Amino acid sequence: MTDVKLIAAVAIMAGVTALLRFLPFLIFNGRNTPKVVSYLGEVLPYAIMGMLVVYCLRSVSFGQPSGWLPALLASAATAGLHLWRKNTLVSIVGGTAVYMILIRFI
Repeated sequence: MTDVKLIAAVAIMAGVTALLRFLPFLIFNGRNTPKVVSYLGEVLPYAIMGMLVVYCLRSVSFGQPSGWLPALLASAATAGLHLWRKNTLVSIVGGTAVYMILIRFI
């Protein structure tokens, strides 16, 4: 691909991404949000977090402590950080850091 085609592809992808982000605001501007959309806004974050937990812990091996102990401790650290700080970014970064440190030393 030439540079012009690459720049055009990136610009199109950025435009589509921005459009998808702004579309709900354009559609519901000045109108009441439908109940189903409000409901999904309330329940989807919890469902996504549950899916992420399952995804992250799906390959945990219980054969040796080095297979499950880092994941267990990092999960506990993530939950503890979230309960303490109520900040998703701090929880995720802190839990990831704990996990990365533990897999090096356990």
